Amino acid sequence: MFKSVLQLLRPRQWIKNAFVMAPLVFSGAFVQVTAVYQALAASVLFCLVASAVYIVNDIHDVAQDRLHPEKVRRRPLASGAITPGAAMLVCASLLSAATIGGLLMSRQLLWVLVAYFTLMLAYTFYLKLQPVLDIFTIAIGFVLRIYAGAVAIDVRVSAWMFVTTLALALYLAAIKRRQELRYGNVTRKVLEHYSESLVQRFAEMAGTGALVFYSLYVVSERPVLIATVPVVLYGLFRYWYVVEMHDAGESPADALLKDWQLSAVVVLWVVMAMYALGTAGIP
Repeated sequence: MFKSVLQLLRPRQWIKNAFVMAPLVFSGAFVQVTAVYQALAASVLFCLVASAVYIVNDIHDVAQDRLHPEKVRRRPLASGAITPGAAMLVCASLLSAATIGGLLMSRQLLWVLVAYFTLMLAYTFYLKLQPVLDIFTIAIGFVLRIYAGAVAIDVRVSAWMFVTTLALALYLAAIKRRQELRYGNVTRKVLEHYSESLVQRFAEMAGTGALVFYSLYVVSERPVLIATVPVVLYGLFRYWYVVEMHDAGESPADALLKDWQLSAVVVLWVVMAMYALGTAGIP
């Protein structure tokens, strides 16, 4: 039972909520113990809300998931390991805990969590069926993570960070759609409106934009991070390699966790960024 509940929460996907920590790094506030605790708490709250969203999505898509060779094994609602009623009870518990945590931290953070949950509900029931809007909705969810991290530690976030995050998330979402098209995911209806060449162009444009916007951010506001630009470029190249040569990409989190070079790139970027910002005395 515990294993089924854990599968319902999709803890492997919690890695996406590391984006909540980005303002902590870029603001230089990681040297402040209180700010670190606040950012970590905000990340945990986002994990709770994200898991609640996954549960609602799984309940809504249970019939389609039973037609998918992987999802019918990995998702406990599709496999019958957990009933919809039990899943809703877990979902309500997660949302209650997130609400209490948000109120204890700040009402502004709570409103960001509410906005994210509302957006993802709209995605589950309508927006994921709308071409282009579907991948932009996913990307906006990552932008809200950044905003939540900034609200949690009360720092200003550069507009460059928001637009870089948007472009990077669009890159990942477009590649996900490309892989789903390539391997015939018959359960996702929006794929009928895409072609593999179209979403590949989306991914190329978004990946290029992410690199350009990040570089402009570094040059204009954080020149001490200039050495991290090649690391980011390598990470984009490596991710595309893993997708193309190892048939990954349907789950960015799985691709990151399974490829040691991708994991190493993320760790290296974090170490370089914290060292550069810490020694430069930012903010």
